[in-house]
Amino acid sequence: MASLPAGKPTLYGSLTRRGLSTEGVPDIAASEGFVVGEVTKKSILISCPHENVSTKFLAPYTTFCRIHQKSITCLDISSGGGLGVSTSTDGTMKIWQAANGEIRRLLEGHVYDVNCCRFFPSGLVVLSGGMDAQLKIWSAEDASCVVTFKGHKGGEREVGTEGKILLLAREDKKLQGVGLQSRQPVFLFVGSDAFNCCAFLSSTYILAGTQDGNIYQLDVRNTNAPIQVIHRSGAPVLSLLPYRDGFVASQGDGTCFIIQQDLDYVLDLTEADCDPVYKVASWEKQIYTCCRDGIVRRYQLSDL
Repeated sequence: MASLPAGKPTLYGSLTRRGLSTEGVPDIAASEGFVVGEVTKKSILISCPHENVSTKFLAPYTTFCRIHQKSITCLDISSGGGLGVSTSTDGTMKIWQAANGEIRRLLEGHVYDVNCCRFFPSGLVVLSGGMDAQLKIWSAEDASCVVTFKGHKGGEREVGTEGKILLLAREDKKLQGVGLQSRQPVFLFVGSDAFNCCAFLSSTYILAGTQDGNIYQLDVRNTNAPIQVIHRSGAPVLSLLPYRDGFVASQGDGTCFIIQQDLDYVLDLTEADCDPVYKVASWEKQIYTCCRDGIVRRYQLSDL
């Protein structure tokens, strides 16, 4: 393991398992410079007192490896938490039981790969966008395609249904806000590299992630300088999800972490093992991730 303080030499250490308790919880010791905190069957809290940083590593509660045969590029969970929808490079889009990964519906109709999918707030309707330059609305109950929208000249990469300001994460290193009613630019912020993703934390605060691993937090009322810049690794930031009093971020090196205002440690979601985590979805205290390895992982957040 390693601690990477900004502008300072990296601190390296190791963990050693000395045995198991009668309850099956490992007894773990850390090398000099690191401290092992709470340990459970699914998590371990590691601190580096010298740098005043702590991370809790959390293993998945369960994994679903039979939903798709190849990389899973997008997923979403219905408002009631009962259903999931996901797209894959195997050419399929499927609706499945969020509890056990059982396939319920196969949504067929896009000509090429489907890039994005989302449930409507009702949880009964799905919106998708594909490389065939079509948007489709589906019934989650019978898998029928209710409406197809045509007119785009290229593949759709993202879809959304709410808000009065449109956020654009651009490849020319610019994050742009556009008023939906006026159709005029509201702000333009220049980052360190191409922007891959963006999200609203609230009506005034936004997040945006770049190709070189930076996560910018901005106030839309004044975007001259970011409120803060978070940098956990140099891998591309692939998705950002507002969650409670913070957010969940995933990156191209398999990193997936949760930052909350009321937690004095970062929560690191494990097991992606260097495969990009493309998308994150949540329902109450459960976090779902989709990955290049074709596995959907579900994490149970007992701390929050």
